[in-house]
Amino acid sequence: MREFIVEADGGSRGNPGPAGYGAVVIDAATGETLAERAEYIGVATNNVAEYRGLIAGLRAAHELDPTATVHVRMDSKLVIEQMSGRWKIKHPDMKPLAFEAARVFPPAQVTYEWIPREQNKHADRLANEAMDAGKRGERWSAADSMAELEAADAKAASAAGGHAPTAAEGTRTTVAEGTRTTAAEGAGTTAAAPSSGWAPADMGAPATFVLLRHGETPLTPQKRFSGSGGSDPALSAAGREQAERVGAALARRGTVQAIVSSPLARTRETAGIVAARLGLDVTVEEGLRETDFGAWEGLTFGEVRERYPDDLTAWLADPEARPTGGGESFAATAERVAAARDKLIAAYAGRTVLLVTHVTPIKTLVRLALGAPPESLFRMELSAASLSAIAYYADGNASVRLFNDTSHLRG
Repeated sequence: MREFIVEADGGSRGNPGPAGYGAVVIDAATGETLAERAEYIGVATNNVAEYRGLIAGLRAAHELDPTATVHVRMDSKLVIEQMSGRWKIKHPDMKPLAFEAARVFPPAQVTYEWIPREQNKHADRLANEAMDAGKRGERWSAADSMAELEAADAKAASAAGGHAPTAAEGTRTTVAEGTRTTAAEGAGTTAAAPSSGWAPADMGAPATFVLLRHGETPLTPQKRFSGSGGSDPALSAAGREQAERVGAALARRGTVQAIVSSPLARTRETAGIVAARLGLDVTVEEGLRETDFGAWEGLTFGEVRERYPDDLTAWLADPEARPTGGGESFAATAERVAAARDKLIAAYAGRTVLLVTHVTPIKTLVRLALGAPPESLFRMELSAASLSAIAYYADGNASVRLFNDTSHLRG
């Protein structure tokens, strides 16, 4: 019996945004590439694109030999865990796609493995090629594809411990859970804009979002869940002092040209204090509100673990899982925040804007800019009244320039 390896990937430049997928079928015995598939699918989320890539890869393998065994390799933890049956599929958009993928081969003929993104470059590049073609109003063509050559170059470079140039050197992007970033932009977190070696000189000034988490509320020092579904606390005295210090620091820098706030009281109060110092008005953007934590609002992590252990375990493992009581999943939050991001990028192109928001929206914007997986949200620490910054370029790429800076609060 023949054995195939299917590597698949998908991405969305906006999540949701212009999306595409790539898939490759490889002979497991020889390593030979037997088939490539890629397609621009219009506006979709990253997870939809990932599933579409899986389906295309499985169908290509089925066309070659419906009796073959197939080993699927993807860097989407969500798709791999759901198709392996270890995670429940709760999102209504994912269920029909998972069902469609499961019907291509009998389940006994297919196995699934998660791999790091670095090991999925062939499918990654196919997805990029499809999206690039879609942006030009064209269809992806296998005859024009450089994906296999670039994947081979990358593999050779990795084996040699060095770097091999690729046909798309300087503008190449990597598939991310929600967005795409250039290698140079994803590598650092400090100030300088990409050099002309990595970004076209005529790219223009980016839209720069300075991300401010609101000042402390009475719940902040107690580390209680405080989202958009609770009592919406005002700032404490300490929080108001923090906002004053932020305003003073931003006034000294003199770079902020507009202020946009989440609709919640603690962010509007923080924004108002800063705006008074800068002499600017505040615009409210609903998409910047904090996640709704449902029945967990006002509780500590320990209290949630004691009262809702199964729900908490599911929430920590699956971005589609919701907090108890009809809260909002991280996946839903990401879609909402990404839509707000795209709206604000269009409205403030080339300008520096202060976004006054919350822990989850800020971490989500950073995660999407870096192309990090959903679980990275649990690996970031974000202090009250901290500043972060992301620059967004005209080609859709992003650069994280600052994260969790609290230097203005000292002294």
